[in-house]
Amino acid sequence: MFSFISLHWRGEPLVSYEAIVNLIGSTTTQKGLKVKAKLDTREYKKGRKVSDKEMARLHIEYHRVHPQWNYTIKPSNPKKSAHNTSIT
Repeated sequence: MFSFISLHWRGEPLVSYEAIVNLIGSTTTQKGLKVKAKLDTREYKKGRKVSDKEMARLHIEYHRVHPQWNYTIKPSNPKKSAHNTSIT
């Protein structure tokens, strides 16, 4: 969705968190996919280290183009759904 968000806010001044959240939240695709956005104002501990063991448990699928930036993290326990079927 980032590409659609970037296109949507092209040329718009990003002057506040409210402006950014509103622009993200009003993004849609030609197929009708909509984005919801909410500002998270919580503070998070900085510098948290992720162990090699934790990283190994992630289901990361690196993309062919720029895998250091483009990847998909898949659920650890994917549930069967209509979108999770194979055609035989």
